[in-house]
Amino acid sequence: MHDITINIVTAASPEYTQVWNLREEVLRKPLNMSLKNEDLSMDAEDEIFVALLDHEVIGCLMLHRLDANTVKLRQMAVYDGWQGKNIGRLLVTAAEKHAATKGYKKVSLHARLAASGFYSRLGYTQIGEEFTEVGIPHFLMQKEIR
Repeated sequence: MHDITINIVTAASPEYTQVWNLREEVLRKPLNMSLKNEDLSMDAEDEIFVALLDHEVIGCLMLHRLDANTVKLRQMAVYDGWQGKNIGRLLVTAAEKHAATKGYKKVSLHARLAASGFYSRLGYTQIGEEFTEVGIPHFLMQKEIR
C-alpha cells in the first residue's frame, strides 16, 4: 500500500489550494459548475481532512459543526485514479474518530445518489426522500458515532 497519511488542515494552510483544485475537478467540473461561483465562507470554519501522498492531496472532506451533537460531512472528494482504493474510507473513518473525540454523537451528510452505496457500506442510514442539490439527486444520510 502507498504511504498515505490523513491530516487536518485549515483554509489558511498551504494544502488548501490543492483541496480547492480537487473539489473543483471532482465535484464541480463534471456538473459544468465552478467553486468560483460559490460562497466558500464555511471553509474557514470547517475542519478539512486531507489524504496525502508525497505531500500531494489525493482526497479530502470537510466537517462542519451543525450543533453540539452533530457535524456535517461535506465536500468529500477523491481523485478518479484513487477511487476504489480505500482513500474515502480512510478519510471518513479519521473524521468520525476525530468528531467522536470532540464529543459529537452524530455525523450527517448529503450523499450524491452515486455515492450513497459507499456511505451505506460505512454504516450511514438514509433519512427521508431523495432531493436535488447542485442539480443532481442526493440523500440525507446519518450515522451515530462513539
